[in-house]
Amino acid sequence: MADTMQFDLVSPERRLASVQAREVRIPGAAGDLTAMPGHAPLITTLRPGILRIVKADGATDDYAVTGGFAEVSADGTTLLAEEALHVSEVTPDVVKRFVARAEEGLKSAKEAGHQGLVDDAAKLLADMVAMGDHIGIS
Repeated sequence: MADTMQFDLVSPERRLASVQAREVRIPGAAGDLTAMPGHAPLITTLRPGILRIVKADGATDDYAVTGGFAEVSADGTTLLAEEALHVSEVTPDVVKRFVARAEEGLKSAKEAGHQGLVDDAAKLLADMVAMGDHIGIS
């Protein structure tokens, strides 16, 4: 098994990372997972959270992601994020914007009266708040 794999992180606006990585810690919607070289193939949706890349030299790089998809294969991992920012770019105003958007989604779901949508929107809101807490911005 190789020691590294290709990892690419892209958002609609730009490519944020394209590196050789030892592992990538992914905030999956069904639970966090760590992709490593030789990983079994899978596709998963993302929840808002912190993505951690462990590069070939052991250095780490963290990104805040708001959702999206990850495709993991034996050769590499590609993450397509709805929105992603390096944690150094995440400010209190950015977190407030993320939370406000999630609160609006919850309000709309409640107005629609569909309990499944309300539950999903409440979970999204909780994940956005938790992401801000994890970074140290509440």
